[in-house]
Amino acid sequence: MAFDVEPLPYDYNALEPTIDEQTMRLHHDKHYATYVTNANNALQSHSDLANKSGEELLRTINDVPDDIRTTIRNNAGGAVNHAMFWKIMAPNGGGEPTGNIANVINGLGGFENFKTQFNDAGAKRFGSGWAWLVRTSSGQYQITSTANQDSPFLEGSYPIFGNDVWEHAYYLKYNNRRPEYLQNWWNVVNWDEINNRLQQAGG
Repeated sequence: MAFDVEPLPYDYNALEPTIDEQTMRLHHDKHYATYVTNANNALQSHSDLANKSGEELLRTINDVPDDIRTTIRNNAGGAVNHAMFWKIMAPNGGGEPTGNIANVINGLGGFENFKTQFNDAGAKRFGSGWAWLVRTSSGQYQITSTANQDSPFLEGSYPIFGNDVWEHAYYLKYNNRRPEYLQNWWNVVNWDEINNRLQQAGG
């Protein structure tokens, strides 16, 4: 199989009070697992694609056969996005950015300004989707958002980190208060892992 359900790198309740245990169980064990299953099922009929990584499939989405392209876009996107999401959070996360990501954020106007713009991207994403910091193919850093499970890889950008603004990511605790969730989420951000991703992006 091309995709595995990667275990959480911490306990289900480890991100409380920012993200509650019930949300993490449903989000990881049900929603994420379904994306993985659906992506693997689609690939069963195209064994030549099974050795490609999720990133490769998304970067070359136009080469994926028509009959599974939408399924792969949605479900490989969901699998890849969530595999990143679990790792860029940590029980003792938060605080000011450190390492090279601090330089990137300072270059975008400083941390407080960055958080405001990032949260705004998430709050204004109509319906379901993600807010992102990406490194574009030309080496620029941008705050952006995508709909549904669309990945920045589809546009040739590298997702350094993102926040899930699907209702299943926050509704049990925050109900319709998405901006509150977005603001509190910074308390669990894992800057070490984000710096790892920045290095992978070439930054």
